[in-house]
Amino acid sequence: MKSSLKHFLFLIAVVLIAVTVKAQNFDKYFSDSTLRVDYILSGNIKSQSIAIDGMSRMPGWYGKHQNLTQIPVHGAATIDMRLAATGELIYKHTFSTLFQEWLDLDDSHLASKAFECVELLPMPRDSVIITVNLYNHRQQVTSSIEHKVYPTDCTIVHKGEQNVPKYVVLNEPARNDKAINIAFVAEGYTVEQMDDFLADCRKGVDGLFQYEPYKHMRDRFRVIAVLTPSRDSGPSIPSEGVWHSTAMGSSFDTFGMARYLTTLRIKQMHDAIAGTPYEHIIVMVNTDRYGGGGIYNTLNLLMTKHRLFIEVLVHEFGHSFAGLADEYAYEGEEPNDFPLDVEPWSPNITTLADFDSKWEDLMPGKKAFISTTDDKNLDTQTVGLYEGAGCVLKGVYRPTPNCMMKTLKIPTFCPVCSRTIEGIIDFYTK
Repeated sequence: MKSSLKHFLFLIAVVLIAVTVKAQNFDKYFSDSTLRVDYILSGNIKSQSIAIDGMSRMPGWYGKHQNLTQIPVHGAATIDMRLAATGELIYKHTFSTLFQEWLDLDDSHLASKAFECVELLPMPRDSVIITVNLYNHRQQVTSSIEHKVYPTDCTIVHKGEQNVPKYVVLNEPARNDKAINIAFVAEGYTVEQMDDFLADCRKGVDGLFQYEPYKHMRDRFRVIAVLTPSRDSGPSIPSEGVWHSTAMGSSFDTFGMARYLTTLRIKQMHDAIAGTPYEHIIVMVNTDRYGGGGIYNTLNLLMTKHRLFIEVLVHEFGHSFAGLADEYAYEGEEPNDFPLDVEPWSPNITTLADFDSKWEDLMPGKKAFISTTDDKNLDTQTVGLYEGAGCVLKGVYRPTPNCMMKTLKIPTFCPVCSRTIEGIIDFYTK
C-alpha cells in the first residue's frame, strides 16, 4: 500500500478513535480512585505463570482519562478491563516487565524465578473482568490470567489514606484533568539528605524539560518529589559486597550487568509512595556510580551524582515513558530479542518485517543502508535505515545515525523518537 494512502487511512482511524473517545465517559465507568493489583510473574523459559498477590485501593486516579481503550505502544504485556455484565472493554493499558527481560537470559533455562509486578488501574464502579497477557518477541501470548474484581470487595486493602509521605510539587500542569503525573522518588538518601534530594530533583526536572519535545509541552506534566528517606546512604552494589537498607531496595549488577541499576522490590516502592499523585515513577538513586534502567510503564532508575545524570535521565525516560528501544549495537550480539521476520513493538527500531508501520513517511528518498562504522561522518538528523540497533549489529535498523537513544553524546532525539514522544504526550493529554 502506498504511503499516501496509508496515511489517509491512518487519519480516518484517528478521527474514528476521536469520536469513540469523545463518546466515552470516564465517570460513567470509574470513580476517582486507583485500583492497584499486585501480581507475581514466575516460571522459566519453557513455562510462565501469573498469580494475584493482592489488591488495594488508593485515593485519586492519576492515569489517563481519555483514550481509555486505546494504547499508543504495544509493549511486552497488556492489561484489559471489561464489564463483567456485558463484556464491554472499558480500559486497556500496556507495559513491560523485568521478568520478561530475565527470560532472555541463559539463567532462565536453568531455574524458575518469581518477580513482582504492580499495575495501577482506575477503580471501576461495577464488577469487571481483568485480563493480563504477557508476550514473547514473536508477539505471541506466553502466559495469561483472567480474574474478576468486585469494587465492593471488603478484602481490597485501603492504602495511601494515612501517613502519606511528604512531597513537593516541582512542575504544575496547565490542566489537572489532562496531566501526565511523574513522581521523582528518593532512594539512598537519608533523612539528613532530603534537601540534597530536592536539589537533585529540581536539577532533574530542569534538565528533562530542556529537551524537545518535552520542552514545549512542559505544561502537560505534573512532577512531584516524594521524600522517602532510607536508613543507609546509596544503593546496594553486590559485586563489591555492599548491601544497604534503602527505601526502594535498589541495586546495581542486575542480571549480572554492572551498570544495570534496578529494584526488584516493586511492591515496596509503590507502598512507599501510596497516596501521592503519581503514575510514572523515576527513582533518584543517591550514587556517583554510573548506571540506570528504564522499563516501559513500570519504572525508571538512575544515578544522580554522576556528571551524566541528566543525559541518563532523559535516555531512560525514553524507555519507561515512550517505549523507545536502545539504538546502539554490540559486536558479537545475536538478534535473539528480535526475530527478523517479526516487527519489534518499539517504535524506533525495525527488522523491516513491517517497516511501513514505522517511519517510512519521514525518509527523504531512497532507503539508505549505512554501516554503524560511518556514524561520525553522517548528519544526525538524516532519516533512513541504519543497520545496528536493539544492541545487535545485523538485521535490526534505527532511524538516524545518532540520537539520544543511541548515544548520550547527542543532545537531541531523532525525528522518529521526537514524533513518538510528542504523540504519546498528546495521547494522554490532548
